Amino acid sequence: MLEVRRVSCYYGKTHVLFDVDIRVGDESVALLGPNGAGKTTLIATIMGMVKPSDGEILFDGQSLREKETHEIARLGIALVPQERELFPLMSVADNLKAGADYIPAARAKSHAQLDLVMGLYPTLARRLHQPAGTLSGGEQRMVAIGRALMASPKLLILDEPSLGLQPSLVTDLYRKLSEMRGSIAILVTEQNVRASLRAVDRGYVLENGRIAFGDTAEGLRHNPHVVKSYLGV
Repeated sequence: MLEVRRVSCYYGKTHVLFDVDIRVGDESVALLGPNGAGKTTLIATIMGMVKPSDGEILFDGQSLREKETHEIARLGIALVPQERELFPLMSVADNLKAGADYIPAARAKSHAQLDLVMGLYPTLARRLHQPAGTLSGGEQRMVAIGRALMASPKLLILDEPSLGLQPSLVTDLYRKLSEMRGSIAILVTEQNVRASLRAVDRGYVLENGRIAFGDTAEGLRHNPHVVKSYLGV
């Protein structure tokens, strides 16, 4: 589905990504690593917000390198950004609706997708007419994920979804992501390695702009470097 092949990227004169290779099929994949490793830059590059200096990005065999962000979204990739970026004065319902409004293929499925989102997050059904900016942090994260799902994507990308959430909400977040496994491809970037490895099939570790290694979730949980550097054992 998604193939990132030897992608390098600069911010100005600063070399941020170095020959990065990752692949996401019909599965859930985590991109792990410390703050500043280049995870968000890689996501921005996949979404066309940053252009690679070298390498190739393919989605369903089609190159994304010269495409703009709205074109990439219409191909079937939806992003849940790190900062949620909701419309705070708009209702929850209107925020969710915005996820499908600009994706022609998703508009016809919007009622079915809304039912799916309400099934995942019943709390939102009681908040549909409430301004999104009045919700708690955890509820806003639900809206952001729900809005992305309204686009009926083939691939859902989540950038640091647990950032700023209390531990109980992180547990609930990853339980919901685990429930989605098999129904949609997922790529999630995380510093919270322990939580994310419970909800994915495979993962890559990105350090200093380079892929250090990749393995199954089980393999990463028992990798000595991961255990020492990220699991606090």
